[in-house]
Amino acid sequence: MTQLTLLDSILGGVILSIAALFLLFGIGKLSGISGIFYGLKNTRTSGEYWRVLFVLGLVISPFFAALFGFSLPSSIDVIWPAIIVGGLLVGIGTRVGSGCTSGHGICGIGRLSARSLAATITFMSTAVITVFFVNTLFLSTT
Repeated sequence: MTQLTLLDSILGGVILSIAALFLLFGIGKLSGISGIFYGLKNTRTSGEYWRVLFVLGLVISPFFAALFGFSLPSSIDVIWPAIIVGGLLVGIGTRVGSGCTSGHGICGIGRLSARSLAATITFMSTAVITVFFVNTLFLSTT
């Protein structure tokens, strides 16, 4: 499994911030991934093809990252039903919360949005509690 270092995390944050700024100042759009995916259904209208290019960039970016020595995990230790249920819950949560981590956490807080601050605190604290219970209930080896 790939272990991230502090430098990797800082570099990732800087790259995400630069990409969000280019999108915001370039075409006036927020780089919330869930909103971009949801808006893919509107790509038949003019001016919405940037969404397809954005998603294509997400798909091919690991190949460019590999040029700099980064890699994705070759395997994960999670069963497929858990991945499917987790994905559905994330999708429902982003629709109910009007955004995801990138939309609220990066763009919203960067724009000093109180709604995004509340959303980010909510999903980050929920994530910490979930990890604690999953590790305690399902992954404890003692």
